[in-house]
Amino acid sequence: MTTDSLFEQLKHPNPNLRERAMWQLAEVRDENTIPRLMSILDDEDVTYRRAAVKALGAVGVDAVPTLVESLLNSDNATIRGSCAKALAQVAANHSDIPFPQEGLQGLKTALDDPNGVVYIASVMALGEIGSPAFEILTEALKTTDNVAVAVAIVNALGSMGDARGVEVLTALTNDETVDSYVQESAVSALPRLEQVIKYSKK
Repeated sequence: MTTDSLFEQLKHPNPNLRERAMWQLAEVRDENTIPRLMSILDDEDVTYRRAAVKALGAVGVDAVPTLVESLLNSDNATIRGSCAKALAQVAANHSDIPFPQEGLQGLKTALDDPNGVVYIASVMALGEIGSPAFEILTEALKTTDNVAVAVAIVNALGSMGDARGVEVLTALTNDETVDSYVQESAVSALPRLEQVIKYSKK
């Protein structure tokens, strides 16, 4: 199958065919694959855009520098949000490979993005990266005055499975000075985290 036809398949209504095309593109990629996938990130066609995000995730860490560049510098919020989601896909698909420092720092910066989709997607990507992102998330939790970011971080800590999160979340549940929504989120995230930790020890 030619590269062009694989790109066409990313628009296919059948998710299985899209999925297969993503992984094939990642396998047969050349120097044009990443730039071409990047050019789809603001496409009107949501299916095509999401498939490009996933395909960049399938490509893996090689896509990280380009994704970070657009995450931090694109003036299009859709592109920035797609880049954060693609970084999450890289972490999910290639969890056996250490996530590049450049990607962690880029996502850290994007936590201050003015667009809700971008900062929430960045928190979720850091949550997907897991323990290497723990300090970034807990630091941001202390410094952010954005309740939505704080709640997203609490939820990310709740599903990351990092035992250090227990202390952070417990402190939040007992802290009367934090926003009540953040506190409630911590209360519900704590038992979830304990379950994840218990499950991962098995």
